[in-house]
Amino acid sequence: MLPNCNGLGIEAGPFALPEGGHYAMEVRNMSRGNGAPAMSLPELRCILATDRDRVRLIDVRSREESSTGTIPGALNIPVSELENALLMEPSDFQATYFAEKPKPEEENLVFFCQIGSDDCHVMQTARELEYLGANYEDAYRAWQAKED
Repeated sequence: MLPNCNGLGIEAGPFALPEGGHYAMEVRNMSRGNGAPAMSLPELRCILATDRDRVRLIDVRSREESSTGTIPGALNIPVSELENALLMEPSDFQATYFAEKPKPEEENLVFFCQIGSDDCHVMQTARELEYLGANYEDAYRAWQAKED
């Protein structure tokens, strides 16, 4: 188990380490009742500070929103393109997004939007396509506020 990240006391969650261990992160069901795992700003910062390379951030905001700033390392797939993107062949995905296509079984996917309004739709789309992962429930606006 990883350190508890600044005294957060976060418990193990589904973000697997190569040796079969788990990241120190609590994954909760969202209060909206959709059953999608969610993480807060402190939890996301903890994961990124501990092992950034093990997390795949997917920014589902529009290209215009994403072009003004994003969480470092995030891949922008606008919500309007998400379903088609996740259905693409890996080579087509690579040619379109210049990144390796996430695999459905990857538990280390974290989706986020601008203010949280697309959370349920994004996670519902991902789940319908059998993708695992979590939703960063505080959205980009909270990340940006902490950066200022």
